[in-house]
Amino acid sequence: MDVPLWLALIVVGGLGIKLIRPPWWLVVVILLGGYLLADSLLAPLIDPITK
Repeated sequence: MDVPLWLALIVVGGLGIKLIRPPWWLVVVILLGGYLLADSLLAPLIDPITK
């Protein structure tokens, strides 16, 4: 069974927010920071670490 990545991220994120209950501002900062970091000059340096 193949599950699209976006669907898996929504499910895992929803469960994490429901079970751990972090503050919404923290969720927004982490998502925005990850998005900005992935599109920055540091992305090639981080890529080998995440794989």
